[in-house]
Amino acid sequence: MSPQLLTRRVRVLAAPGDRHDEILTPAALDFIGALTAAFHERRQDLFKERRRQAIRLAAGSPLDFPLVTERIRRDPDWRVAPPAPGLTDRRVEITGPPERRTTVDALNSGAQVWLADFEDATAPTWANVIDGQLNLLDAIERRIDFTTPEGKQYQLATDHPLATIVVRPRGWHLDEEHLEFGGHQVPAALVDFGLYFFHCAQRQIDAGHGPYFYLPKLENRYEARLWNDVFVLAQELLGIPRGTVRATVLIETITAAFEMEEILYELREHSAGLNAGRWDYLFSLIKTFGHRTDFLLPDRAQVTMTAPFMRAYTELLVRTCHQRGAHAIGSMAAQVPAEDPQAHKAALATVRLDKEREAEDGFDGSWVAHPALVPLCREVFDGVLGKRPHQLDHGRDDVEVSPAQLLTVRRVSAPPTDEGVRTNVAVAVRYFAAWLRGQGAVALDGLMEDAATAEIARVQIWQWLRHRVVERETVLRVLDEELALLRAESASAPLGEIRGLFERTALAAELPLFFTPDAYTRHLVRTTEDHRG
Repeated sequence: MSPQLLTRRVRVLAAPGDRHDEILTPAALDFIGALTAAFHERRQDLFKERRRQAIRLAAGSPLDFPLVTERIRRDPDWRVAPPAPGLTDRRVEITGPPERRTTVDALNSGAQVWLADFEDATAPTWANVIDGQLNLLDAIERRIDFTTPEGKQYQLATDHPLATIVVRPRGWHLDEEHLEFGGHQVPAALVDFGLYFFHCAQRQIDAGHGPYFYLPKLENRYEARLWNDVFVLAQELLGIPRGTVRATVLIETITAAFEMEEILYELREHSAGLNAGRWDYLFSLIKTFGHRTDFLLPDRAQVTMTAPFMRAYTELLVRTCHQRGAHAIGSMAAQVPAEDPQAHKAALATVRLDKEREAEDGFDGSWVAHPALVPLCREVFDGVLGKRPHQLDHGRDDVEVSPAQLLTVRRVSAPPTDEGVRTNVAVAVRYFAAWLRGQGAVALDGLMEDAATAEIARVQIWQWLRHRVVERETVLRVLDEELALLRAESASAPLGEIRGLFERTALAAELPLFFTPDAYTRHLVRTTEDHRG
């Protein structure tokens, strides 16, 4: 590792935890420091570009496919790297936080891929962040077997292949305030990526796979280029061959939807494809155009993947990926098993229809949130793929998508219903309660909710208030009622903190871009002066 990159050291500002010294080794912290020194300023510059773009769009500038990159889109010859070991067949991917029980369940689930999610499914307490890294290390070393206090045993399967691990680090917009370098917090994305890469990259290669990642919240090709440069430097520093890393990008912002080919191009030697992220995509649409009445969305349950503008987005994603030899991965089935047989049957029918549409559209695989959905998703994709590992040959040359098709939402617009208002308030309140106690994925009313669904819930409330299609008094009354219900369910719930978080992020005059940074700093950061210096 180059000495000039290590003139300053990363400082740990949190109290030590059990086995944390196995992850926070001096060499690992030096590696994080090298990445931070190399890329911190570029990250800040990209934030400025995000703000400039937001101002341009708010002022009425049209959103279009970039003219300056037309040559990339017109060049028929370039392709991304071929699928890496363990990522050729991705017909079922299961997601979840890297908690100990979830890790075992996901790896044993029968899915081809497990997305170990440090972002939307993890409340970023320091314990969750570092314990998640320990769990991944233990899983790769096959020493994660454990027994609960109630006597239930969890161990990795030996009779069928385990899912390939793919790690989703936190987005570029988040800091890790428990680590400091050069007088500022370390980017959370580099912490999650760097610790996993440092400890597990070579171990994964030795096991026949590699260090694989999902990249969230990208807004343009420049942010993809930054990640590619991170991969190049990380491989160089640890002596790992260039191109070993593979990354799938979640197309979950409206601006990224206009740069799919460019994003693949920037990452082409490290690319593993694109994913359609439903709720964050709608969240981004409101953040970007929430001030305009022609982007007023109805209840989120009514904005399905069959809506014309969502169809344009997903069909463009499949066409783009397959023209460039990249996997196209479908969106999340968030249903969890219901106790009521009829409700369970209805939920499975909904999932089946969704996955059938994706498989027939050309997707190479899709996401589920619960192991019980793995067999259904596999059955649907087996029916289309057969013994083929993917359908990259399904080029979708029939698809032509215009900017207007991606941006026209009027045909799904409708007034919000009372049920829609209550659902959004209830989801936000209950998710905030779970997140504040350190739980990033929570089952609510038959769905696995995470930060993405909490975000769409609270920004819809904000948008409806902004355009006065819902009265503020109505929202406040529902908020009071839902907090009262929460108090009855859990006497220890921090109702004041939950209300404050909702009011700051859903009821303010200006829409906060994310609920997580402010909530993280106010409620989850636990530093100690003992670790400074």
